[in-house]
Amino acid sequence: MNLFQYVSERWDRLSLQALLHVSGVVQCTVIAAIIGVAVGVLVYRSSAGSAIATALASTILTVPSFALLGLLIPFLGLGVAPSVVALVLYGLLPILRNTIVGLNGVDAAVTDAAKGIGMSRFGVLTRVELKLAWPAILTGMRVSTQMLMGIAVIAAYAKGFGLGSEIFSGLTRAGSANSLNQALAGTLGVVVLALVLDGVYVLITRLTVSKGAK
Repeated sequence: MNLFQYVSERWDRLSLQALLHVSGVVQCTVIAAIIGVAVGVLVYRSSAGSAIATALASTILTVPSFALLGLLIPFLGLGVAPSVVALVLYGLLPILRNTIVGLNGVDAAVTDAAKGIGMSRFGVLTRVELKLAWPAILTGMRVSTQMLMGIAVIAAYAKGFGLGSEIFSGLTRAGSANSLNQALAGTLGVVVLALVLDGVYVLITRLTVSKGAK
């Protein structure tokens, strides 16, 4: 049986796994964005605070995926919970760093002008600074999403969601019938989904970022 036949005969299962994979990654990226932007807003005015926050987020990326999941499983058990926590933690750094860079890159003259017309500090942040920092934040989210598409495969180790179970199953059954097709189907599925999501980010950028902000 060739790869095309394998995918055709198991399309229902593979499409469900693909949907769960992309849905899980997108949701984890959104959670990471909420946390990363919030922390970035809190620390971007402090060089020490920015350095500490960035260093902590960077440290998480030094922990191997299998090791982090192994540490989380005793506390959260198997399934979706440890997978989500791990993906959110891994997705923080690009978003946090880009939020800090984007906010620090806002021209002081622009914020001074906003204050001069009576905007409150919160108004300046939400209506001026975050809007101007949005391209950088969106780039951070784009990087995190692409990174998490691959890391999410490891979620299968914790009985998590997505195409990782297809890849792991094929690899553990290496040499048996359809084992190669199974691993290839999962791997190619992740690649295709990553390209689709990257295209979505390109579209979002075009729709939400003005030419001046670019």
